[in-house]
Amino acid sequence: MDLGLTEEQEMLKKSAQEFLAKECPKKLVRELDESDTGYSRDLWNKMAQLGWMGLSFPEKYGGNGGSFLDLTVLLDEMGYNIVPGPFFSTVVLAGYTLLEAGNEEQKKEYLGKICTGELIITVALTELDGTYDAASINTTAKAKGDGYVLNGTKLFVPDANVADYILVVARTKKSANPDDGITIFIVDAKSAGVKYTLLKTLARDKLCEVILENVRVPKAHIIGNLDKGWSVIQSLLKKAAVAKCAEMVGGAQASLDMAVNYAKERVQFNRPIGSFQAIQHYCANMVTDVDGSRFITYKAAWAVSEGLPADKEVSIAKAWTSEAFKRVAVLAHQIFGAIGFTMDHDMHLYFRRAKAGELAYGDADFHRDIVARQIGL
Repeated sequence: MDLGLTEEQEMLKKSAQEFLAKECPKKLVRELDESDTGYSRDLWNKMAQLGWMGLSFPEKYGGNGGSFLDLTVLLDEMGYNIVPGPFFSTVVLAGYTLLEAGNEEQKKEYLGKICTGELIITVALTELDGTYDAASINTTAKAKGDGYVLNGTKLFVPDANVADYILVVARTKKSANPDDGITIFIVDAKSAGVKYTLLKTLARDKLCEVILENVRVPKAHIIGNLDKGWSVIQSLLKKAAVAKCAEMVGGAQASLDMAVNYAKERVQFNRPIGSFQAIQHYCANMVTDVDGSRFITYKAAWAVSEGLPADKEVSIAKAWTSEAFKRVAVLAHQIFGAIGFTMDHDMHLYFRRAKAGELAYGDADFHRDIVARQIGL
């Protein structure tokens, strides 16, 4: 059984490591954390020139023809380096929504510009209760003339503050089955009636409240079929959950590496602290969590990449990795001691992202329920 990466994936991994070590230092991460935009246009353009935005999209739309598994390898390295910016929202959320449900004209128009880095696009899904089910969608889209008028409030919309377009998930009809009557619209972020407010978040990621007040959208901006958009969102949530796991695996690996290096160098009682059994067992537990998370994440990513049924695999990965990254970060803090809790230390950057990733696209309990259903309980 071959669990290794292909030669091309190993090259991608190595090149990403080298590029991000040089172009995305922690100083830049801190600066962008505190900025209003949350990303560097220079870094964004360099990533686009490397072909990262189009890595997993078909060549006919301007991509490199790679797979979702290739993207997982890249996201792993991006999580290791805490790369700030709208890559996840543009490529994973919006890009895969357009790829799966967009018509040919939409794919050529929007995917092509995503691949070149010209467009930043996000998805507005969650609302006041913050859940990931169709019953929570109360934003309305009512037919009027040759288009629709959207009204409602979306919460926790990533990177809406810098987006050119927002893919808005709205209700176009009421039905006894809440899954029926959901439609996805391409909304120009600069449209009249679109307002956003940056939210204060633990991870300093740029989540926004987006208010839609009588926003007019042409019929041509519907993605997929009218009233049948929820199946697209369900498919997207699987990809988003695995992609977030990949980022968390990278972050957990970085936390482990920092802690192990520190345990080898830090001397107490005339010996490295890594020679004490307690620290050794901390590190052993961290390795177990990191390697276990990577295995189940890549297994789920492979299934998604191959187009196989993967509900159970995705939820196993998200349920486990959500908590594993947090455990690893906590143990790393224990090894570093007081210095790890200072704002000048890198560990707090990873811990904050561990907490944010824990909730994104369903927390551990949400995904445990899915696993239970998948095994017939």
